[in-house]
Amino acid sequence: MLKADHGPCRLYDCLTLLIFTASLGSVSQSHAAEPVYDVVIYGGTSAGVSAAIQTKRMGKSVILIEPGKHLGGLTVSGLGATDSGDKSAIGGISREFYQRVRQHYTQDSAWRQEAADQNGSFQQKSDAMWTFEPHVAERIFLDWLKSENVPYVLEEALNRETGVRKENGRIQSITMKSGKQFSGRRFIDATYEGDLFAAAGVSYTVGREANSQYGESLNGIQVGHSIHHQFVAPVDPYRVPGNPQSGLLPGIRPDIPGPDGAADDSLQAYNFRICMTDAEENRVPFNKPAGYDPLQHELLLRNFEAGDMRLPMSIGRMPNRKTDLNNNFAVSTDWIGMNHNYADADDDARAQILKDHETYVRGFLWTLANHPRVPEEIRAKASRWGYSKDEFVNNNYFPFWCYIREARRMIGTYVQTEQDCRRIRICEDSVGLGSYNMDSHNCLRYVDATGHVRNEGDVQVSPRGAYAISYRALLPKQEECENLAVPVCISCTHIAYGSIRMEPVFMVLGQSAATACCLSLEGDQPLHAVSYSTLQQRLLADNQVLDLKNRTPAIASIQLKDLPGIVVDDADAQKVGEWSLSSSVPGFVGHGYLAASSKTENKCSVTYSLTVPETGRYALRMSYTPAGNRATNTPVVWEHRGTSQEKKVNQRATPPADGMFYPLAELACESGEIITVTISNDQVNGHVIADTVQLVPLKSITH
Repeated sequence: MLKADHGPCRLYDCLTLLIFTASLGSVSQSHAAEPVYDVVIYGGTSAGVSAAIQTKRMGKSVILIEPGKHLGGLTVSGLGATDSGDKSAIGGISREFYQRVRQHYTQDSAWRQEAADQNGSFQQKSDAMWTFEPHVAERIFLDWLKSENVPYVLEEALNRETGVRKENGRIQSITMKSGKQFSGRRFIDATYEGDLFAAAGVSYTVGREANSQYGESLNGIQVGHSIHHQFVAPVDPYRVPGNPQSGLLPGIRPDIPGPDGAADDSLQAYNFRICMTDAEENRVPFNKPAGYDPLQHELLLRNFEAGDMRLPMSIGRMPNRKTDLNNNFAVSTDWIGMNHNYADADDDARAQILKDHETYVRGFLWTLANHPRVPEEIRAKASRWGYSKDEFVNNNYFPFWCYIREARRMIGTYVQTEQDCRRIRICEDSVGLGSYNMDSHNCLRYVDATGHVRNEGDVQVSPRGAYAISYRALLPKQEECENLAVPVCISCTHIAYGSIRMEPVFMVLGQSAATACCLSLEGDQPLHAVSYSTLQQRLLADNQVLDLKNRTPAIASIQLKDLPGIVVDDADAQKVGEWSLSSSVPGFVGHGYLAASSKTENKCSVTYSLTVPETGRYALRMSYTPAGNRATNTPVVWEHRGTSQEKKVNQRATPPADGMFYPLAELACESGEIITVTISNDQVNGHVIADTVQLVPLKSITH
């Protein structure tokens, strides 16, 4: 969905905590006359903090404005397990932050609930530390801003209707809902929502583009790829089980979303990154929240009753026996499908969406630990945890910021796409590197053809190394605005943003955006006219990492369209059980291949259906990538004309046909017949791989 109109700004009235005073660098609200700042930064995320520090270091005047009561975004709100990918790709102020984290934890006084050598996060030979407690991150940011003499204001939200004054393609000033005005020469939008650029009339998009729009393969609706965080047993979606007339449980749509790769307006799910602890003296038991709605958690209970006995929590260990809690499995802290109106909502609607998400997550945790329909062993595992008593102390131990994984994305001078992440295309004006997986959490829940609930939207594909992010992706089209930089909601597609949207990268891009703003002030140039060589020189001098060690494209060996006959990829097959999508061993078809371990508790299988196009003789073949950890006895069963046959395939050996395909059978077929092939991990001695199954006319095969 393309946008070029005014949009809303983040409201955090529902998330409260300590208001920091002028002694920590805050600007007094009673300031009589506001100056014209060199750089005005709206959004106190980690990117905003990084940009403010860089601006001050370059000798320019700056003001950092945050609509909420805290600075630092998700970095100070529970996301203490740094999603960084290749850590050597992180430089500049971003790396300096993680070095400051390490410096904090070198102090004996920093370890209260455990010793440093018990945690495993602190490594003597590393210059940085990548896991941390929320209050430590906030203290680092505040002390840092104070030491750099960076002024900031809190609880000042942009008036999104009339709060941006532009002249001749440049923002002149922004006005807050309080009436306070900030004038500047350059502006940076560092919000998670893109509120400033939207209010300035800059084009943007919300939702998922079609694969066809930018020549991608992982964008749009994703039913076939959604094998992670998925239901592994049939779960009824109706309020009264078995009765469609009773209506659906909350958040479930009645039909399959649409063809894979098609565009829609959905956003990947939000959650809160909870800082839990199992240290009894610091643990606050999970409470049943006001507004608890049993229907919101009925799906969780039914999933247990269907036999899924996995603990639906991804528990990342932080220092002092704390956690960064994330979503895991079919029903967890991600409130799937409940955020789609957030990006363009008004302030009151946004506040309600955030509050509803808080109620859901609090209710989820209480349900896991206390509800009698939750299996006793799950309740025991969950109830050993609780909120950390010494985190978010004035917010009832709950994070300040919701994890806004994605909202608006600018449509700027350069659009980063899957091709950039895979290094198929490499920009020549790098201002930072990304390297994390192209990662989309689930976006929708729907009723499948069998009448059961399924999740949709999950994609996890590695770029297999770092990639460059273009300076132009930080800039609106010049005709829309020439003095604004955007380091968070950058110009990119949904699937590219799934990789870029990491806090270390936001800090990198915040520093680069500020550097460009400061350089553009020389001669009062538009940001679009800044010499890249000059920008590059300054970024490198400030320890940014811009160059790629590996420029080899991360692409599959074979594309489906290049194979003869009828080919069905794993993305289009019917899966049962917990399969992983991988691309670590080259030689696969399409985006990757499925892998299942012999140690998986539940049996996994994948079934391919092939329709014979015309009468004749065909070779039935399967592809896989060989490796030493593969099963030598992978069971493959095919059914044709009412009979079944089976082969045990040694997937450690290289397939004999073109090094890629293993021949299963030669079949005489009639037009319209359907052949099914099922691959499983039943009683195997290693990893089972499922990639493609092919039906090719014998006359087209040369031996």
